[in-house]
This record gives sequence, structure tokens and C-alpha cells, in this order.
Amino acid sequence: MKQTFIAWLTAARLRTLPLSLSGIFFGATVALAIENFDPSVFHWALIVTISLQVLSNFANDLGDGLKGTDNENRIGPKRALQAGLLSARELKTGIVVLVILTGLAIYQLLQGANLNSTSYAVLAILGALSIVAALTYTLGKKPYGYYGLGDFMVFFFFGGVAVLGTIVLFTPNIPFYAIGYTLTAGSLSTAVLNLNNMRDHQSDKASGKNTLVVRMGVERAKIYHYLLLITAYIGFTFSTIAVLSTSSIFLVLAFIFLLPHIQKVRKVKDYRNLDAELKKIALFCFLLSVISFVIAYFK
Repeated sequence: MKQTFIAWLTAARLRTLPLSLSGIFFGATVALAIENFDPSVFHWALIVTISLQVLSNFANDLGDGLKGTDNENRIGPKRALQAGLLSARELKTGIVVLVILTGLAIYQLLQGANLNSTSYAVLAILGALSIVAALTYTLGKKPYGYYGLGDFMVFFFFGGVAVLGTIVLFTPNIPFYAIGYTLTAGSLSTAVLNLNNMRDHQSDKASGKNTLVVRMGVERAKIYHYLLLITAYIGFTFSTIAVLSTSSIFLVLAFIFLLPHIQKVRKVKDYRNLDAELKKIALFCFLLSVISFVIAYFK
């Protein structure tokens, strides 16, 4: 029983959950600022996001495992199927169960929110698309993660859908300054994926997984990484001043802590060292969103 529990925890990849929640916290920060916050809706939004992320992780584990991408040459942490902790059949069963639970959670979220018919329909469609996107990153005959589209999808769902979708749960009117938080969550989440793909680019290339890093090369991927961080900085500065006022401008100074990270990425030779860096960016994004939320909550 204990081994089975550990196996499912391994497949769930708990370390990926904080980053996935960042967009929800940023969206809720805007809702607090315009005084349209509902704790119950916020809680269900977190549950839906966690369900979608775990579903994506299960599907990723299965897809990369069946395609042979997760092999002995892969640098990152061992996956459940790769390590023999779970069989393909068990993962498939887990995915089916989680799709059902996620669908029910999305339904409960939409029912609990005070939505007009248009907002309800749009969010229902986005919820369904989120499930499909979670499944098809590495599963299927033409998974988009194998064609260099993962970055776009991460930016769209972790940035646009997470932040703006959360705001719509509270109000149909999205403030223009919310775009800054959208850029922050989307860019930093994409930066984490980019680090992951830089770390794994050699094994991905050998396995036919043509991520954006494989397509553009590592040196260009580093420049792309810097641009993502700059975009996140600009977006966060814009929204922080608009939402939390200039009294919270000290938050923007947090980006100074990314300077050592940039240096490590620039000088990296052993790509295994990027595993620690992607954890730092994921945690950085999460902490930015939570601190912004807490300041808005007590403002």
C-alpha cells in the first residue's frame, strides 16, 4: 500500500503544483483589488488547477514513457512508468479517473461562481480545452509537445487562461492592468519549461521530441530565456503599480534575485545543473503571486 501511494505521488510530481497555482493567485489579486473576491470560488479554482496539473503530469509520464523519451539518457528525475513504479495500464486508469474528477471540479467551480451566460460558456469551453491540452502534450499520434508548441500552450494556459479566467470567475469586466500579471505568470511558467527542455535537449533530440530548444539550439534558447524573464519583469512592474500602488514597488526589486540565476544559465556546461534552476524560477513565480495576493488581501 505504501509503495503504491509513493508511486502515485511520484507520477503526480508535487513539485510542479506551486507554479501551476501562480496564475490563480495573480488573478485573485486583481479580484481583491476591485473588491469582487469570493473565497469559495477561489478555493475551487485552486482545486481545478491542481487537478489539471496532476492530470497533465500523469499523461506526460505515460506519453513520454510509451514513446521511449523517458530512458536511461534522460537527465531529469525518474518518472513512474520509466522506473517501473506504475504500469501503463495503471496510469491510463488514473488518467480516466482524474479526467472525470477534473470535469466535476470544473462544473462545481462554474456553478458556484456568479457568472452570466457568456462568461459561463467561455469558461466551460476553456475548461474542456484545458483537459484536452493536459492530455495531448505528449499523448496521441501527434502530441504538440513533440512539435515545439509546448511553450505557446504553457504561456496561453498558465498565463492567459489562469489569470484572466480567474478574474472572469469574479467579474465579467477584466481591468486592462491585468495583462501585466498575465505576462508575468505566462513568461515565468514558459521559462520553467524552457529550462526543462534545455536540461533534456540531448535526450529529447535523440528521441525525436522536437521541443523549441531542440529546434533553435541551446544558445538561442538562452537568449529566449532572458527575454522571457525581462517580459515577466515588465509585466509584473506594470500590474504591481496599478493593483498594489507604488507603496508595494519593493516587490519589483525581487527580480534582483534572478541575476545569479541568469549567470548560471549563461555559463552552464553540465545541463543537469539546470534542474535546480527551474525549481528556483517556479518557486520565485509562486512566491511573487502569493505575496501579491496577501498584500492585496490585507490592503
